[in-house]
Amino acid sequence: MRSYFLLLFFILIGTSIQAQETAMNASENASFKEKVIASAKNTKTIKTDFVQYKHLDFLADDVKTSGKMVFKTPNLVKWEYTNPYKYSVIFKEDQLLINDGGTKSEVNIGNSKLFKKLNQLIVNSVKGNMFNDADFTVSFFKTPKHTKAVFTPKDKKIASYIASFELLFNKDDAQVHEVKMIEPSQDFTRIIFSNRTLNSTVDDSVFSN
Repeated sequence: MRSYFLLLFFILIGTSIQAQETAMNASENASFKEKVIASAKNTKTIKTDFVQYKHLDFLADDVKTSGKMVFKTPNLVKWEYTNPYKYSVIFKEDQLLINDGGTKSEVNIGNSKLFKKLNQLIVNSVKGNMFNDADFTVSFFKTPKHTKAVFTPKDKKIASYIASFELLFNKDDAQVHEVKMIEPSQDFTRIIFSNRTLNSTVDDSVFSN
């Protein structure tokens, strides 16, 4: 079975921006955060396809996988990998439910402060609402089509696993388009979302292993 610990990082997400980035001023920062927070509050469910790229320095090509993600408020998230293998992981309360090609397992993460924090980061990165997290400093940048928020951890334990998060938002709807998680080694994981559907009916049974 693949390590659930590594999976926490394997499913985190991101991008590299080709267009020229410009730092945003304080007024632009405040306006953008208000728009994102309002969008997150109005988002009850998300269904979306994704393509994930895992970059490892020792490999010539990034490892590519794809699948579907489902989110339901307040904190239910399911990542279902469909290509090139079948694999799913569900974050549900203090449980991590894994289905590795039909082999099912369940991990209690409730007693681990670090795992609970990582779970919270996953949920909030999907929603795009990480701005009030005291464990990070945030910098904002803009391009003609997107706004990027870079989160740098203050907590030493988190920083030992995550150098930074980068969330890329669509300017028109303030939804997360891509996210990038950079490790201290500078290896990174990025996921690109597409075919997003908001606030459709999602039954709780979706989040059963």
